[in-house]
Amino acid sequence: MVTDTLLIELGTEELPPKALKKLSDSFTQNISDELSKAGFSFSSVKSFAAPRRLAVSIVDCESQQADSKIEKRGPSVSAAFDADGNPTKAAMGWARGNGIDVDQAQRLKTDKGEWLLHVADVKGKKLDDVLQDVINQTIKKLPIPKAMRWGSSSAEFIRPVHTFTVMFGARIIKLALLGLNSGNQLSGHRFHGDHRFTLGHANDYASELRKQFVIADYKERVDLIQAGLNKRAAELGLQADFDLALLEEISSLVEWPVILDARFDVDFLEVPKEALIYTMKDDQKYVPLLDESGELSSQFLFVSNIESKDPSQVIHGNEKVIRPRLADAKFFFDTDKKTTLESKADKLGSVLFQKDLGTVADKTERLVKIVQYLAESLGHNSKDAVRAAQLAKADLLSDMVMEFPSVQGIMGYHYAIHDGENQQVAKAIEEQYLPRFAGDNLPSTETGTMLALAEKLDTLVGIFGIGKLPKGDKDPFALRRSAIGMLRILVENKLSLNLQDLISAVVNIYGSKLSNSDTSEQVFSFLLDRFRPLYHDQGISGDVVSAAMSQGCSTAVDVDARIRAVNDFKALDSASDLVAANKRVANILNKNNIELHRLPDIDSRLFSESAETALYDCLRDAEKTVARFSQTLDYSKTLESLSVLKTPLNVFFDDVMIMAEDERVKANRVALVGKARQLFLSVADVSLISV
Repeated sequence: MVTDTLLIELGTEELPPKALKKLSDSFTQNISDELSKAGFSFSSVKSFAAPRRLAVSIVDCESQQADSKIEKRGPSVSAAFDADGNPTKAAMGWARGNGIDVDQAQRLKTDKGEWLLHVADVKGKKLDDVLQDVINQTIKKLPIPKAMRWGSSSAEFIRPVHTFTVMFGARIIKLALLGLNSGNQLSGHRFHGDHRFTLGHANDYASELRKQFVIADYKERVDLIQAGLNKRAAELGLQADFDLALLEEISSLVEWPVILDARFDVDFLEVPKEALIYTMKDDQKYVPLLDESGELSSQFLFVSNIESKDPSQVIHGNEKVIRPRLADAKFFFDTDKKTTLESKADKLGSVLFQKDLGTVADKTERLVKIVQYLAESLGHNSKDAVRAAQLAKADLLSDMVMEFPSVQGIMGYHYAIHDGENQQVAKAIEEQYLPRFAGDNLPSTETGTMLALAEKLDTLVGIFGIGKLPKGDKDPFALRRSAIGMLRILVENKLSLNLQDLISAVVNIYGSKLSNSDTSEQVFSFLLDRFRPLYHDQGISGDVVSAAMSQGCSTAVDVDARIRAVNDFKALDSASDLVAANKRVANILNKNNIELHRLPDIDSRLFSESAETALYDCLRDAEKTVARFSQTLDYSKTLESLSVLKTPLNVFFDDVMIMAEDERVKANRVALVGKARQLFLSVADVSLISV
């Protein structure tokens, strides 16, 4: 079988930078899947993506499908021939459909009878004959939210396509796509490379593009940019402030990354750094630089797509671009400081939160009541929390937040400090939205913790209360994020607040504004459902979460303790035997319609086997141990202590007939194993664990 490298590239206008990686991943995966589905094997797949191209390289791809044999079963022999042994119409029709005579058919004998059989040799299709459909299917499956047309063509794609390259080794495979015929012409860098150049072999794709000032490997560009930013920042004695999302967006904007540094006027540093960083990163895709104490420097880095002979001109151009953006931020900040947060809060009645739930002023009133409830429940002083709640949303009316929405809360902190509010109040205003994303920090203050909980509870209950539940991947109010953030705050701060009580309190605060009579139950169920993704991100499997939550829950702290205990238990050597024993007992109880809470008392006088006595004695000791650990909610030690039941349970099941003829003995033995299950259920239903 002939194999070679298959290369497919779409040369386009600049692709949307935030969509490039997703497009590339989908393009590569779809090509790979469709080829495999078509019966072509290959050794590896390499993805390429740059601002003006999507490409994939399939290494050691077969040029032809493997030949195969297809078995086509016909009618049974009894139905294929009449009493005189002549073929019936059914047999002749089947044979004709397979291009053979009836007497050429083979026989297939099974335990259900004998059948006519034709084994057909099928020649494998050539790659050239299959690839058109593979690529067509791939294009259909790309995540393109809105396609566009260009020129007079009826073809549609996310951006205009100018070249379509399909090569198998050094050979062009002739196909057509989006109004283009395939070839071996590629585009170099828009400024440094050739408009078109010829690719001689699929294996040379990346190296030939590099000669044209294009680094086609997406990850390589990301790594180069990251290393270059860190290197230049270190040379300046500073630290580059970026995350993977910014790196990937920059990589999606440049084909030939060149790291340069520039600076802005130090006067702009009077503006809170968060606003400056926001506009540098989000608006300009620049990389801010921080000193050792985390303060913003007036120097910054940017990634150019040009290797200029006079870099100072490029630097000057970028400094010129950033100045008006920073000047806007300074103007907004100076203007905002002319009025207090309190005066801004007085105008929140003009800002709609949600049409059925009222204004932001209404939300503010609810936040005040919720933090008062939380403070009372936790035994905290409510004064600072109430003040923070009153001012929490005031910065929404600031010019800065209107221009840069992502700094809401953060600007509230700075304005609160400027107005003379105390640190607890100011910090709580900043922390109310935490955690903003998975892995984000939690509020660091007692007041901030209460306000953050109140903010999330108000939104969850309110939106559920008007029937706007998240559906599928649609979650416009980010309720899933709010729920997980709320659970994290409760668990990591060990706040033993009853979830149902919390929800009910907020439902009562909303009063008649809520139209959904099932709000409390739905919000509670929604919160419980968030435990699974929360712990999945921590590497804890769903069966562990299900087992821990099977007995219901009241507080997130309690659920967390049970989940971690079950996860530890699952790793014990005795876990598999004890899980099996629990499943066996559960089946016995279910089949006999016996409820655990109605088990009779165990009567040791009915024992006739030593295994019964041994299990009974072990259960009595375990019951005392469980009672001691349960007082401190030490579920891990509870389950660990129950591991001593492994041997007596195994021996009991091996040596004792539970379903004895004597009904009293039978009930006593069921009660004995039922007691073991009760002890496990005091923590979790371990029968649900997969081991």
